Amino acid sequence: MGSQTGAARQKQTLLWFIVAVSQFASAPGCEPDYEFTIEEFCLANFTRDMKKLDQRHWCSWEDTVELYGKLSNCTLLVAHQMNCFWPNRLVDEFFIRVHKQYFHDCSLSGRLLKDPPNRILGPFIAIPVLVTLLMTALVVWRSKRSEGIV
Repeated sequence: MGSQTGAARQKQTLLWFIVAVSQFASAPGCEPDYEFTIEEFCLANFTRDMKKLDQRHWCSWEDTVELYGKLSNCTLLVAHQMNCFWPNRLVDEFFIRVHKQYFHDCSLSGRLLKDPPNRILGPFIAIPVLVTLLMTALVVWRSKRSEGIV
């Protein structure tokens, strides 16, 4: 039992070490060049694509998922080409800036709020209206019928 705990502790320590190295260590000279490249290449392409898209659609996941995926893949490919770790601190900061610039007005779920389709919304409107009319007709009919019984 004691050897299992020691082995588990060693594995946990090794895992923490790998995580720390992957987050803070990078190839020599990687950080300034990597940051410049993703700004000038990846962000420039993303900015161009987002300008083509109407700003009202920026919060629509269906409209931006492909552009966002291309941006993410671009940062990954640049990292691999430059022998940098990915994801890293620079990528995190980069995406925070992208979100602040393009998605700051979006809801927390990332989806554009809109009404459901008419096939779903229709029954929620029609059924209460029909029940109200039916109950009104029943009350009127019943009240006329009870007048003659008195």
